[in-house]
Amino acid sequence: MAELNVTSPANPRLKAVAALRRRRTREEEGVTVVDGYEELRLAVGAGVVPRTLLYCPELMLDPDEQLALVDEVRALGATTIRCARSAFEKVAYREGPDGFVAVVPAAGVALSHLVLPPDPLVVVVEALEKPGNLGSVLRTADAAGVAAVVAADPATDWGNPNVVRASKGAVFSVPVAAASLAEVREWLHVNDIRIVATTPHTDVLHTAVDYRGAVAIAVGTEKTGLTDELLAAADARVRIPMAGQVNSLNAGVSAAVVVYEAVRQRSS
Repeated sequence: MAELNVTSPANPRLKAVAALRRRRTREEEGVTVVDGYEELRLAVGAGVVPRTLLYCPELMLDPDEQLALVDEVRALGATTIRCARSAFEKVAYREGPDGFVAVVPAAGVALSHLVLPPDPLVVVVEALEKPGNLGSVLRTADAAGVAAVVAADPATDWGNPNVVRASKGAVFSVPVAAASLAEVREWLHVNDIRIVATTPHTDVLHTAVDYRGAVAIAVGTEKTGLTDELLAAADARVRIPMAGQVNSLNAGVSAAVVVYEAVRQRSS
């Protein structure tokens, strides 16, 4: 496939990529955008096959090394478009782009299609709306070997480019799904997965419960926490001790603290 060269920011192909900033467009086309070399390298390593890659050698940190990823993506069948700097900067999502923007199939599967190992460790995030928090949870899940991350009543989509960026591409390496809270509760019940809910409204410390076996750690928003419905469904409620004046951690940090306690117990 012949490579394309683009110098104008008004090029229709670039406009089509820029249009993917809108959630409706992403969902209609079933794709998302990966902005960044490290993020794209992780996605490709996880088996993602890009559809289109826009790249700009002038913006790359190490063109001699990083152009190999362009060749790899092209060999997978993607359309590659070499862009002038002015054109690339118009379509890049981040400030200080590093020369890589790819259009890839959207992350995530239907809840019923998640394939779990025996005694899985799962993270459930309820109504999280900040892409940075979702990305942080995904990075923790990838590092800790979590079996899946499930969004209950999601406020944003897994394909949000800021989620992709905040996760450093881990949204493609960790199995993810999204569904209504009722569907998530039913799925956990059918799979015999206990729920450990994080909340400040309990005397039980996060180190005081057993995370062995099939367990889901549930995390809510910073402002309101988990809903009463999810708390009522929980098998245990735990809190992280707070010694300072701040009364809560952000959702990403909370998830990391509890997940790694679970990992510690499960590996003992």
